[in-house]
Order: sequence, then C-alpha cells, then structure tokens
Amino acid sequence: MKLALCNEVLRQLPFEQQCRAAAALGYAGLELAPFTLAADPTTLDARQARDLAAVAADHGLAISSLHWLLVQPEGLSLSTPDAALHARTVDFLKHLIDFAAASGAAVLVHGSPKQRSPGPGQTVDDAFERVIAGWQALAPHAQAAGVVYCIEPLAPFETPVMNTLAQAAAVVERIGSPALRTMLDLSAATLAENEPPATLLRRHLAAGHVAHVQLNDANRRGPGQGSTPVLPVLRVLKSLDYRGWLAIEPFDYHPDAMGCAAFSAGHVAGLLQALAEEQR
Repeated sequence: MKLALCNEVLRQLPFEQQCRAAAALGYAGLELAPFTLAADPTTLDARQARDLAAVAADHGLAISSLHWLLVQPEGLSLSTPDAALHARTVDFLKHLIDFAAASGAAVLVHGSPKQRSPGPGQTVDDAFERVIAGWQALAPHAQAAGVVYCIEPLAPFETPVMNTLAQAAAVVERIGSPALRTMLDLSAATLAENEPPATLLRRHLAAGHVAHVQLNDANRRGPGQGSTPVLPVLRVLKSLDYRGWLAIEPFDYHPDAMGCAAFSAGHVAGLLQALAEEQR
C-alpha cells in the first residue's frame, strides 16, 4: 500500500513545492484535482501531464490518481436531461482520462456531487440513470487508456445519487467493464452506511468491486483527527493483499494545511507499522 496526498490540500503552493512538501512528509504520490492545475482544465494536455509527472518524479513521487473531476469548468453535469450538456460532460471526462493516462495515474475518482445531483423538478432515479449512462460511455475509453475509473459513493448530505457501496457495486456489475470500479471514502462510508466501513470493504474488495481508498474522518478532517477508526480498514486491506493507493483527503485542514497533511501521514504510517509488527 502506498500513501498519496490529495494535492488540493497544498494548493496554495506551486506544484513543485507541493511535491517537495509531500515527499518530505513521507508521501509516495499525489492525487490531483484538475481545478488546482488550471483555471480551465479543458486546456490541460498530455504534454502538461508528462511535465507534472516529471516534476513529481524528481521528488520521488508518482501521480497516483485524479479526483474532483468536475469542479471546473462550471456548468457541467452528468445528471442533466440536456443531451448536448451531457455529451459535453462525457467528452470532458474522456479528456481527463487521457490526461490521467499521460501522467501515469492509474485511477480516476468520480465524486463531484453537485454535477450528479438532480436538477429542479428531476427525480433522483432519473438523475441516477443519466449518470449511469455517462459512466457506461466512459468505461470503454478508460479501458483503452489503461486506467480504472472509480465511481464514488458519497454521503446523503452531498448528493442523493449513489450513497452506498452496494449501490455502486450494482452499477459496476451492471456496466460490466474491468475499467469501471468503485472505491471507499472512509468519511462518506462512515456517514452513509449502516455497517462498519471495514465490513463493507472486506465484502466489496473481495468481490473485485473496490479499486481505490481515500482516508479521512467523519468530521471531515484527516485520518486520526477524530473518532473514525482507521486501523480496521487498513487491517482488511492488508489481509486481502490490497496493493493500491491510500489517498489522504481531508476537507477541514486542522490546524492548517501542512499540519493536517503531516499528522495524517504520520498517523497512517504508524498504523501500517503496527500492522506489520502484528505479522512478525
């Protein structure tokens, strides 16, 4: 398991300084939010992706993944009944898939709650079906690019569309592409699910549904900065030989961005060390 930092945590810094700081704190990779890289992410291209990967590599880091895919440009939507807008959103996401592949990232995480939620007068079911149609259109493109597109269950306070791992797993099974999977966000799962996140993870990781993990607390801070247990999740991942990324994704940076990133890395590294010692 490798530890990545979601780069928006340090977005106040130039990218090279983000890399330097993340490496110094013990991270092995960065999970990129496209809106931190360009005011208009439609302008991002393969050359820029390779340049970013080279800067990261200079600091011993990899580009692990992309997330927060639809923050910019404004106005995109996968749930919209507007066919032209839906198609434009799918095309933009294909563009990000190509960007991810060029950067060496293995995974894209589709959260973006606003852009999958129902519009005025639209039912949740209608919105969900339109979102699924978008994901189905993206799966072959992701497979051809050699990346995995992960659909993210989110808590109900963020969106009514796809709140549980069971719902996400059903979509994964329905689309039936090896490039379309789901993932666990620890905060979201803690807030949305009726079972412990570790129990759900064991079920869906063993079934092949889960391809990525984000760690945070239900209080929206970093892992270990609240009451959400992290060790049970790590224990399941180790027992099932998960070799993917653990992305640190806080939303409330306490005491500040650098302090949160440092504490989170130290906390998770300490738990991983404790697990390793259990195996001796």
